Amino acid sequence: MTLYPLKFNPVFSYRIWGGNKLKKVLNKDYNLDSIGESWEISNVENNETLVREGKLKGMSLKELIKEFKGELVGNSVYETFGNEFPLLIKFIDAKTPLSIQVHPSNELAKERHNSFGKNEMWYVMEAEKNAELIIGFNQETDKASYQDHLKNSTLTEILNIEKVRQGDTFYIPTGRVHAIGAGVLLAEIQQTSDITYRIYDYDRVDKTTGEKRELHTDLALNAIDYNLYENYKTDYNNTINTTNKLVHSTYFKTNFIHVSEKLSRDLANIDSFVIYICVEGKMEINYNNQIISLTKGETILVPANIAFLSFNSKDAKLLEVFL
Repeated sequence: MTLYPLKFNPVFSYRIWGGNKLKKVLNKDYNLDSIGESWEISNVENNETLVREGKLKGMSLKELIKEFKGELVGNSVYETFGNEFPLLIKFIDAKTPLSIQVHPSNELAKERHNSFGKNEMWYVMEAEKNAELIIGFNQETDKASYQDHLKNSTLTEILNIEKVRQGDTFYIPTGRVHAIGAGVLLAEIQQTSDITYRIYDYDRVDKTTGEKRELHTDLALNAIDYNLYENYKTDYNNTINTTNKLVHSTYFKTNFIHVSEKLSRDLANIDSFVIYICVEGKMEINYNNQIISLTKGETILVPANIAFLSFNSKDAKLLEVFL
């Protein structure tokens, strides 16, 4: 059976802070309230996305990798991860703020949860007026002073708050305290992991349970990076009709592509699957003389054995993701 660019049926998740922009802005198809996350490409157990169309319709990533191995994910990726898919792609809609949280490193996650850590990045697709994110600390701190602020309910005084707008990008390595603020719609690229330590949740009560959500105060203590950094935002070029480096880390590489005409993309030297996330506009992808449409809020996985494709659009913006 021949591989082709794959779209998946998303998995939608209720969140206490979720809104309705995934449906209204990104045209997602669901009938529930407070949907905060659309998992676009996922191999997380019990939340696997399935191929939407074509001869491979209904297959999960794990099934695809078992059958196609390096042809799908790339030989070096398969040698490293076997039948596990290393990335999780999401859209997140925060009607109200997310909890202040942190993710454990690979080492801690392996030791405590037999899981990958959770290095991730955010690309802001829409932001309401005065919308903000929490990223890291705004002053030198340490474990003791952090605990004092947590105890005295003054934690936000030492956290770095960033006003955000469309196109802002942040890389969030494990250990960095962070939170998405109200009025932000974003794309998230991360390691395949669902391990999150909640530090503070604004004393909210979940309407589905009638209880406050669990905090992970003790687990977070040794997971946090207490260092102060000069800059938390990722700067990047926005040169039209070329590939602009966005976030290149050990765990994934992401480029930004603003397409306003026909643009060819040679993938022959990338020994990896490539994921395209449309974050603005609409476009056509030409693969092997077949036309595939991609619109804002859609994601597509291009198998590693596809060496060449082209884009055509009057005005569309893409995130390109690979290992």
